[in-house]
Amino acid sequence: MIWIWIAVIAVAVIVEAISAQLLSIWFALGGLAALLTSFLTDSIAVQTTVFCIVSAVSLAVIFPLAKKSLKKEHIKTNADRYIGKTAVVTEDISNINAKGQVKVDNQIWSARSDDGSAVSAGTPVKVLRIEGVKLIVSAAEQNNL
Repeated sequence: MIWIWIAVIAVAVIVEAISAQLLSIWFALGGLAALLTSFLTDSIAVQTTVFCIVSAVSLAVIFPLAKKSLKKEHIKTNADRYIGKTAVVTEDISNINAKGQVKVDNQIWSARSDDGSAVSAGTPVKVLRIEGVKLIVSAAEQNNL
């Protein structure tokens, strides 16, 4: 059974290294505990039980701690100040052609319409949100601006 536990550890470590998303580290720890147990007893049932218990405990303890430390924070930028403001379309917005620009607070931004409709230059629009480097807007007359 020693070689089986070494294989379990190797596979778990390789999967973890490839994914880097805490998918199998618990199985590597369980495999290590089972490997150590295999030096003390030849009982497959005992080794498997140790593997399952250590894997489950590792998952229960490590996952919440790792999730908390790996949690990505949404960092607000000063660009958030444009949300809710009225902008003017400076280049026709066409989601299909991936074109369009608006001017808001004397800044030119690439823009797309929220509902996919085309918006003509000169039309006032409301900034709904920011996705990447594009403002997502809706026509102002639809929003009573």
